[in-house]
Amino acid sequence: MNLRDKLPHVVDSQTDADHQGTRAREAWRVFEIMAEFVEATERLQRIQPAVSIFGSARIGRDHAHYKRTEEIARRLSDAGFAVISGGGPGLMEAANKGAYDGASPSVGLNIQLPHEQTGNPYQDISQSFRHFFARKVMFVKHASAYVVMPGGFGTLDELTEALTLIQTGKSRRMPIILVGSDFWGGLLDWFRVRLVADGMIAEADLDLVQLIDDPAAIVEAIFRFFETRGFEMSPAEREMQFSL
Repeated sequence: MNLRDKLPHVVDSQTDADHQGTRAREAWRVFEIMAEFVEATERLQRIQPAVSIFGSARIGRDHAHYKRTEEIARRLSDAGFAVISGGGPGLMEAANKGAYDGASPSVGLNIQLPHEQTGNPYQDISQSFRHFFARKVMFVKHASAYVVMPGGFGTLDELTEALTLIQTGKSRRMPIILVGSDFWGGLLDWFRVRLVADGMIAEADLDLVQLIDDPAAIVEAIFRFFETRGFEMSPAEREMQFSL
């Protein structure tokens, strides 16, 4: 017995019609996804240079992580960087709030979720997404650096996505800065003693990420990275970003 033997050999007309309807909906969904990419690209293409900040939606406004995120975003904004966050509550709100009070645009890439996220009010530019993957492309495509605050699965997803794209040459090299030694130190140790030791990544791959806690030092590290190359992408980098 194999899988083919277990499949039904007779499909009634109603079932066949249902399948056709599902296929039609899937085909039209492609156009919906295309429209999401086009709209976001048109709205965000003028915000360079920008820094994407990630972090937990579950951190309250009185938490030290919130206050540090707000300070980092304010410093980046006053230094001339647009700040991009996920547009939601918690540390995303802190990032938008800091940038909103600064000199450069505060951008929220909001995701439509059934039970959780609502947009925060500190956004000069607010773009809504239905699909996580389209939103993730925009985080990478329009960022000159990543600042990663403490967070959960979503934050880890964004971090590892960026590391993977840069490691595999699908995205240009940019600063990826983890903030919170107590929070991220164990993960970086695990990278060293497990991923490097077992040959899952190269030791040089650890250089893709920095651990910095001081807000002023974070801004300095980003400027230092681009000191000799400038923020404008080279033709090769632009083609790379275009092909994400």
